Amino acid sequence: MPELPEVETVVRGLRPALLDRRIARADLRRPDLRFPLPERFAERLEGRTVTDLRRRAKYILATLDSGEVWLTHLGMTGRFTIDAPPDGRASAGQAGHNSGWALVAPHDHLVIETETGQRVTFNDARRFGYMDLLPPGTAETSRYLKDLGPEPLSDAFNAGHMTVALAGKRTPIKAALLDQKVVAGLGNIYVCEALWRAGISPKRSAHTIPGARARRLVPAIKAVLQAAIAAGGSSLRDYRQTSGELGYFQHAWDVYDRENTPCRQPGCTGTIRRIVQSGRSSFYCPAHQR
Repeated sequence: MPELPEVETVVRGLRPALLDRRIARADLRRPDLRFPLPERFAERLEGRTVTDLRRRAKYILATLDSGEVWLTHLGMTGRFTIDAPPDGRASAGQAGHNSGWALVAPHDHLVIETETGQRVTFNDARRFGYMDLLPPGTAETSRYLKDLGPEPLSDAFNAGHMTVALAGKRTPIKAALLDQKVVAGLGNIYVCEALWRAGISPKRSAHTIPGARARRLVPAIKAVLQAAIAAGGSSLRDYRQTSGELGYFQHAWDVYDRENTPCRQPGCTGTIRRIVQSGRSSFYCPAHQR
């Protein structure tokens, strides 16, 4: 599942193609992804200009000049790619569902063309991704966003917030950080990496984190996310950037997927172990993560 760095990388890749661009054409192949698509979805996209494009947690939010917000969740295998038609414009008269614009790949479910002739394609082989159109002014109170915690790269995510959010929680800190109400957008890979950097065991009870441990953990989370975004995210199985290229942060993992290898922490003689927590693999070094 793409996590925050992967989604942020996708948003940054989409901005040059979509931000302040009018959607001249939308070609929709099917009426549903994970869930049914909104009524008249392609029709409501066509002719609209994208006035804002941002990420919230693992969601991509494109605000249209109609005020509606086009929301996308990539799911497990969803990805956007950007290219231009060979002749710089759509191919009129070819087979298609809405616009007559031929779709090239079997899992290309939505293809849009901007006024500049760029083509943005959403491909999702397993169709676990989903899209919606939110009425003007309702995005933050929608069922998707209303219960989310602060963004981990924002000033609102700090040791004080962690102290309040984790007070009384008896769940393992690993599970607490995956709770989107505590902090938005974190996933399994980057929680493992951040806990390793902070020297905190994924098994430690969340209520013991406030204080010195929180002051170590918050900057560790921010640092690992920033490093992953700079590397274009981690490509594990299906994730690709909008250019079609892989992300490279998986080559910099210090602990994730490194079971039975020596710990990379300077001066540590431990060995990375793997345990299962709530059905997910946790990787950690028992020698320096306490």
